[in-house]
Amino acid sequence: MSKADNMLAILWLLKANKRMTAKQLADSLEMHIRTVYRYIDALCASGVPIVADSGHNGGYSLLEHFKESPLFFDLEEQKALIQAAHFAEEAGYPYGDVLQQAVTKLKRYTNEEQRSEIERHMVGFEVVNPSMPQANVEGYLKQLEQSVADCRTQRMVYQKGFGLEAEERDIDPFGLVHWRGKWYIIAHCHLRQTTRSFRVDRIITLSETDAKFERPADFSARTFLLQNLKRPNSGDETLTKVVIHGGLQVINALCDMWLFSDTLTERTTDSASFMMEAHLFEAYVPYHLLSFGTRITVSEPARLRERLVEIAVQLQQHHMPH
Repeated sequence: MSKADNMLAILWLLKANKRMTAKQLADSLEMHIRTVYRYIDALCASGVPIVADSGHNGGYSLLEHFKESPLFFDLEEQKALIQAAHFAEEAGYPYGDVLQQAVTKLKRYTNEEQRSEIERHMVGFEVVNPSMPQANVEGYLKQLEQSVADCRTQRMVYQKGFGLEAEERDIDPFGLVHWRGKWYIIAHCHLRQTTRSFRVDRIITLSETDAKFERPADFSARTFLLQNLKRPNSGDETLTKVVIHGGLQVINALCDMWLFSDTLTERTTDSASFMMEAHLFEAYVPYHLLSFGTRITVSEPARLRERLVEIAVQLQQHHMPH
């Protein structure tokens, strides 16, 4: 461990025990007793109130008021931090290895009673990440997070959707947002000359440029994403109205799906209206709708009905025995 880690370890041990001798500290941390003396001196020099008592029952201890300082976490705080780390890890937090080191360190310096209580609360506490892992997303997240902090322009090859041609573009990253199992980078797009949201898992390549940018003051990536969910992301197409009819439960299930919930404009008990980009009718939308079979009816547009028929015929031909 580093010097800072060892000094923190001494503080945790003194906090968890009323009094410890230098030998007990050395044995617990597996270090030479003279090293313990050096660390104790360094802690005292930095203002930590360590009391040294001599004699048969002597040893080192902390003043009571220091034990309650914000440096230490109580049981509820420890539990909350560890559970929050679990959420972050499942969300694909890019610095998961460092986060795990912090959690390990936190657990290492809790006393036995606290450790047992934390483990009891972690049993049955699970998080399921619905998104599928993709190669190098973690690497892209780290690079984008750093570029947001450094205000450094990035060059990426990006695929807007399945079956669409990938494009190279330069972006000025303003912020990362995790939403519904996906990571988004909100950035100024040099190609479109406006701010856009891009899904990180659709980035094919990413490289840093020498260009710097100035981040807009008080810009909120989260607010931008939520305010623009129902607007076309590419800026190249007008929106087309989609009207679908079906039973109450079917329409409820349809509106709960990500693609439809974010484009919903009107809803009744047996129908729903959406505003979508027309290019989505070629890939995403029809395949989502096919899963509902004959329980739904597409009233408009006609192109979406035609696409459903085309896909159904292709599937029939593909699966017919030769």
